[in-house]
Amino acid sequence: QLQLMESGGGFVQPGGSLTLSCTASMSAMKNYVIAWFRQAPGKEREGISFITMGGSMKNYVDSVKGRFIISRDDTKNTVYLQMSRLNVEDTAVYYCAAGRSPIFIEKGYESWGVGTQVTVSS
Repeated sequence: QLQLMESGGGFVQPGGSLTLSCTASMSAMKNYVIAWFRQAPGKEREGISFITMGGSMKNYVDSVKGRFIISRDDTKNTVYLQMSRLNVEDTAVYYCAAGRSPIFIEKGYESWGVGTQVTVSS
């Protein structure tokens, strides 16, 4: 099973930027749809972006559209989430997940990372 590890989280002021990375244990990552989910305090986990195999399709939820960019480098077994114009509502634990279908439903993903904390605060 693919093992995933997120990195790049941290503390940032409103309006700032962060780039998250999701690195896989195997080159098989290129055969998966990779999604980013997040869970804010007291809220359910939500899917915010995914990228299909080869990067042919990318999708974003409305709350991050125009501010976040997802990309993948299969030579490095890594998917990135560039986040800009961050606001306090983006504070959450961010997870990456690997699956077979380009959807925002958790059960569609078979491998998950442990998450990385992003805190946006002044």
